[in-house]
Amino acid sequence: MLRCLPLMCLVFTSMVVGAPPETLPMPVVDVHHGVSVIDEYRWLENWSDPAVQAWSDAQNVHARGVLDHLPGVAPLQTKLTQIMAAESTSHSHLVLSHGRLFALRRQPPRQHPFLVVLPSPDQPEESRTLLDPAEFDPTHSTAIDWFVPSPDGTLIAVSLSKAGSESGDVALLDVETGKVVDVVVPRVNGGTAGGDLAWAPDSRGFYYTRYPRGAERPAADMDFYQQLYFRKLGTPAADDRMELGTDLPRIAEIKIEVEPHSARVLATVQFGDSGEFAHTLRSPETGQWTEFAGFKDGVVQAAWGPQGDLYVVSRKGAPRGKVLRLDGKAPDLAQANVVIPEGTDTIVTEFYNRSSRQTVLPTASRLYVTYQLGGPSTFRCFTLDGQPLPGPAVPEVASVGDLIPAGGDEVFFGAESFTVSFSQYLFRAAQNETVQLPLTSPSVVDLSDVRVVREFAISRDRTQVPVSILIPKGVQLDGTNPCLVTAYGGYGISIEPSFRAISRILFDHGFVLAVANLRGGGEYGEDWHTSGHLTQKQNVFDDFAAVLQHMLDRKYTSQPKLAIEGGSNGGLLMGAMMTQHPEMVRCVVSHVGIYDMLRVELSPNGAFNIPEFGTVENASHFKALFAYSPYHHVHPGMVYPPVLFLTGANDPRVDPMQSRKMTALLQAAGGPSSTVLLRTSADSGHGAGTALNEQIAQRVDVYAFILHELGVPVKP
Repeated sequence: MLRCLPLMCLVFTSMVVGAPPETLPMPVVDVHHGVSVIDEYRWLENWSDPAVQAWSDAQNVHARGVLDHLPGVAPLQTKLTQIMAAESTSHSHLVLSHGRLFALRRQPPRQHPFLVVLPSPDQPEESRTLLDPAEFDPTHSTAIDWFVPSPDGTLIAVSLSKAGSESGDVALLDVETGKVVDVVVPRVNGGTAGGDLAWAPDSRGFYYTRYPRGAERPAADMDFYQQLYFRKLGTPAADDRMELGTDLPRIAEIKIEVEPHSARVLATVQFGDSGEFAHTLRSPETGQWTEFAGFKDGVVQAAWGPQGDLYVVSRKGAPRGKVLRLDGKAPDLAQANVVIPEGTDTIVTEFYNRSSRQTVLPTASRLYVTYQLGGPSTFRCFTLDGQPLPGPAVPEVASVGDLIPAGGDEVFFGAESFTVSFSQYLFRAAQNETVQLPLTSPSVVDLSDVRVVREFAISRDRTQVPVSILIPKGVQLDGTNPCLVTAYGGYGISIEPSFRAISRILFDHGFVLAVANLRGGGEYGEDWHTSGHLTQKQNVFDDFAAVLQHMLDRKYTSQPKLAIEGGSNGGLLMGAMMTQHPEMVRCVVSHVGIYDMLRVELSPNGAFNIPEFGTVENASHFKALFAYSPYHHVHPGMVYPPVLFLTGANDPRVDPMQSRKMTALLQAAGGPSSTVLLRTSADSGHGAGTALNEQIAQRVDVYAFILHELGVPVKP
């Protein structure tokens, strides 16, 4: 397994014009459950090796040598900059605290969103900037992860991270002056387990998540073992008190909510990315924590009600979710009242980081619940006892989010569709009135000429797989249209409609776009998720193949005009499609993807993925992983579609070595004539916190690549 030092100078040779760097294989053999597995490019995993860094640099040079000379790069750069850097304004992550409205404002051409405070949602012009990352980091590498204002509205805690790392330290700002006060709390947020913070009701302290520091843990454990601490303002940082953590699992992911009247603390702990949660309450009288729902009890979300009771979403015997009400002082699942029984639609639950949206929201006398409809989402209004009430007006085939209490029974929410840009709304419950707020500028592009149809592809096992198809006016379904299809299919995440202004460029070039809702997601509840994870993961790839065949059979496109794009778990999907069905598509774009399924669990955050993918230590898991792992199904001499891989050097969620190894293997299999490009960004990670200029640069490369490979001339 060790290589000799003299070989380092032979890792890659000088590339010839038009050919990628030649990569030297250094085979390593692993044995899993009696099966010998050869890994040709294990050495590319070691980013600290100067030879690996030099190899990555050479790949970037090769990619730039191709991408920069594609036809139409200049007009694409101009058009994408006009759209993505247009001087428009939008606000997200609204929080109302003590009569003040806090929000993240996105205002291109600024590189990152910045934190503002507004006197009211009707007066965005009167907003005041509290924190603009660009003011203290001219390199534009710092971004805001999330923020939490104090209950009295005088202070605000802000998590800041650099270069896409999502490793956030929390600074405390005085809302009047914008100046940093108290101490900066390090290592609160992380790439996979995220992070959270919740204030005590008196605004004199806060609970926060904390990763190991210094020499508290071995290097391999520094991004694990998340714990919960309490900080009293004005005291030495060393006096911060650990509240939870001693008995939590290595892959704990914690979210916190404090009941404002009683000061009881609710801690929700997810076991990695499993979708299994434990819920624990802290007594303000004794300081003791008591678990009322364990990982196997099926409770996936909890929220404080107006009287200090708890409203929880349970999947126990209800894979699409039901809402229960518990006594907030002594919650007992055996004594729970069913407020909203399971229905035909799925109650949305999300728990991935501090910015996850509130999907079940009790207010003064109402209960708002967000539902998944197989891709689109909506939310509905009930009494606190579960009786249906008139709810807000939501666009059709849309997604809703940012569900935020606005006082009394009023709520803020955001909504968008494939053709209507995102806007913030206020629902005035007493008047049953939905008001669009002046917090978002109109889109710089118009997609009203695009028709959206919802169809169903038939997967290999006859499962119906929904797909949303976007068709611009004037397109004929004759098989000649260029087409881009995307999907995800994992972690119970539902892929919802979203307005993408840059799609105007593709529509103007005659593209049909399609967004598939595959198994592995949460579109139809937990059964839909589990039928596409662990040993059932192949269903996800079969679903996507069925969607592609559907697009071909219905003559939306043809193979020479068909491109696919995905990221992260969707990057795994791209790799599986390339290796299982290389003949189906003309080209592939894969962002921050996973390809070597036998090594993913060994990466810094890989353990969090085991509940979703499985582990090679388990024989049945290994069999399934090895059967679909894209890296292990690349064969020399096979013709694979042209592919553009994009990754970020600071990715905390998917190790960039995944893209390096897959690139090397495909380049070796296809030889110098194949098109396999690897684009590594030095100042980004998994996507969060990426500066605007880098976002534009990536999209220019992606669009130029797709248009070229599909033979579509770029319009000036």
